[in-house]
Amino acid sequence: MGIIIALISGALMSVQGVMNTEVTKQSSIWTAAGWVQLSALMVCVIMWFFQGRQPVGALWQVEPRYMLLGGILGALITYTVIRSVDSLGPAQSALLIVVSQIVVAYGIELFGLFGTEKAGFQWQKAAGALIAIAGIILFKRS
Repeated sequence: MGIIIALISGALMSVQGVMNTEVTKQSSIWTAAGWVQLSALMVCVIMWFFQGRQPVGALWQVEPRYMLLGGILGALITYTVIRSVDSLGPAQSALLIVVSQIVVAYGIELFGLFGTEKAGFQWQKAAGALIAIAGIILFKRS
């Protein structure tokens, strides 16, 4: 089930990146990014009403506090995806984004950052990341 959800997530991210880029062309980047965040907030509030109603005050109990910066990162992600899709196109942009995610996520696992369990180095995973990087080179040359 996790694989299917991840595949859906990737597909949604690609479609969203193109949509956000088009909205930016007709408005501005911060207007588009703001709309993305505002509409996401509206969906989250609606879902909160239907799926639980855990106290919002629990957020202030989150430790370490820097974990609460995810929303700021979300705004920066929206901005950078719009810019990359606009300058590189959807396919090349998505390829670079995914490879960057793989490399950074593996680094997070290796060093046990942000509360994740530290994982040992595995040549297969490093080789997979290098193959993905080689894929960028092949894709760029075509």
